[in-house]
Amino acid sequence: MTQYSASRSSRVAGARSRAPKSAGDRRARLLEGLGAAVRALRTERALTLRALAKVAGVSERFLVQLEAGEGNISVARLEDVAEALGTTGAELLAHASRSQARPAGRAVIALVGLRGAGKSSIGASVAARLGVPFVELDEWIVREAQMTLSTIFEIHGEAYYRQMERDVLRRLLDAGKPVVIATGGSIVTDAETWGLLRSRARTVWLKATPREHWDRVVAQGDVRPMRGRPRAMNELRQLLTARTPLYEQASTSLDTSGRTVSDVVEHIVAMAPS
Repeated sequence: MTQYSASRSSRVAGARSRAPKSAGDRRARLLEGLGAAVRALRTERALTLRALAKVAGVSERFLVQLEAGEGNISVARLEDVAEALGTTGAELLAHASRSQARPAGRAVIALVGLRGAGKSSIGASVAARLGVPFVELDEWIVREAQMTLSTIFEIHGEAYYRQMERDVLRRLLDAGKPVVIATGGSIVTDAETWGLLRSRARTVWLKATPREHWDRVVAQGDVRPMRGRPRAMNELRQLLTARTPLYEQASTSLDTSGRTVSDVVEHIVAMAPS
């Protein structure tokens, strides 16, 4: 009896010693997920730490700790931050829980850059190598709208296209499945959509010189860039210059100048999560 009691006591003591560690791990993972959810929404809404801190009535230092998964946040303070982000504390916690349950390696890779960057050819090859679907975002928009891109712009205008682009992208990301996405060249000009993409995917800017962008598009049989536009090359240079600061916000930039498609594909595959 004494031996049984001692054995039972040791098991109980062992369980008690293990419980705090397990609970601590769960708490740490929850705080990490919560921090990631706050950071993702802040990035999606193009808010700086200072701007969010001001609206939520908290310090920037507190937000830095929260996004790093180190913030011991109260329910009331969580609601303040959530309201400033246009959501609720419950939804932030739900997002944190979903992120904990998401399998490792379920990454989304999104390629950005001007026309002629090679997003389609490179993206399709990367997807094939990784064994995941490849999506041309503009093709999904066309299918959703049941009209061509030019018709969308002609009938509904750019604002309508941007909203569709954001909605289609959000549904694609919310599916939680690994995928390689080739985006439209101008996606970076919409702060909310670009923020959403950066917060939910590994973004790769495929860099090239204006001349290479031009030559690649023409090599594909597309002569629209120069038709009736003698200053088209200068316009392309100006466009690349204007968008470069936005493209530089991508997770990774990859200079494709003078490199083969297979070489670029190998580079992207090598940095993809296993």
